[in-house]
Amino acid sequence: MSGLDLTLGAARVTAAIVDIESVSGDEKALADAVEEALRPYPHLEVLRDGDSVLARTDLGRAERVILAGHLDTVPIAVDSTGRRNVPSLLEGDWETGTLRGCGTSDMKAGVAVQLVLAATLAEPNRDVTYVFYECEEVEAERNSLGRLIRTRPEWFAADFAVLLEPSNNIVEGGCQGTMRARLTFRGARAHSARSWLGENAIHKAGAALRRLEEYQPRRVEVEGLEFREGLNAVGVTGGVAGNVIPDECSILVNFRFAPDRDEADAERHIREVFAGLDAEILVTDSAPAARPGLHLPLAAEFVGAVMAGMQARPTAKFGWTDVARFAGLGVPGVNYGPGDGALAHKPDESVDLGQVVRCAERVRSWLSFAS
Repeated sequence: MSGLDLTLGAARVTAAIVDIESVSGDEKALADAVEEALRPYPHLEVLRDGDSVLARTDLGRAERVILAGHLDTVPIAVDSTGRRNVPSLLEGDWETGTLRGCGTSDMKAGVAVQLVLAATLAEPNRDVTYVFYECEEVEAERNSLGRLIRTRPEWFAADFAVLLEPSNNIVEGGCQGTMRARLTFRGARAHSARSWLGENAIHKAGAALRRLEEYQPRRVEVEGLEFREGLNAVGVTGGVAGNVIPDECSILVNFRFAPDRDEADAERHIREVFAGLDAEILVTDSAPAARPGLHLPLAAEFVGAVMAGMQARPTAKFGWTDVARFAGLGVPGVNYGPGDGALAHKPDESVDLGQVVRCAERVRSWLSFAS
């Protein structure tokens, strides 16, 4: 029998899957539990691929939606007393309390919502594909969603996608693109006692840092949502020894760009910012942005269903998410899930269980026939 009882509700299922450690690259135990929990349901077709699990209904509905979430977390944290942030810790009750532990917000609460809906929503008003994938919290080439899209394309034919990343139950449209580039400055090595015989590469790099300090990031409205860009140094390497003038210094910069730019335009912008400097510029990795698409019929209906009665309005997604992968397939998608992204990856990560309960209720209502 599976250790996961998907009839207990999304709050308790959140705790159960938080207690199954699943640091990136070590998701097997959780993938086993998810697969075992879903296979008994006759309304679901279930597929295991590596340590990712896919499930779907096939009821001949006119539309199909994807609900997706990653199984992995960042590494377990240990505080000054030696306490690890697993297993989970409940404060209060299951309806309105707080659940603490690694992955509570990012994003096992969202995964729990998917699991409960997959198990208990046997007759949705649209066919639903549930995607539980591995290795999202690490470098892009290990992210299994990309592999699944390439090798199982028939599972990703859909009209709309919801990525249940933490968003405080507010729809976040689109996402920023991200690009990292390495600026390498070269000089001439010499003894530091005779520095005039060399050329200090670290000093040359200072001009790039000054440009970054003076950089004014763009704020731009895309389809009614305001995106903010950012260009920042995220790493500096250089130096040979305490008595040597360095002959090389590198600055790694990260550009978070709005979805009105494509990757080629983002690279052009980086090169324009550092034009005229004596530096080699190499793009080391890149991922495209995604436009919000909230004006599209299914997206507009989803927003109306899950945010009805709320004073809040949809916002732009700051950060890159896998909605960009769905956008690349021509499948419009949004970020929507329980949990606070500001708590993600923190040692004291937690989730408001009231959000978890409400998220499950609202998505269930959207996917149910009117009574």
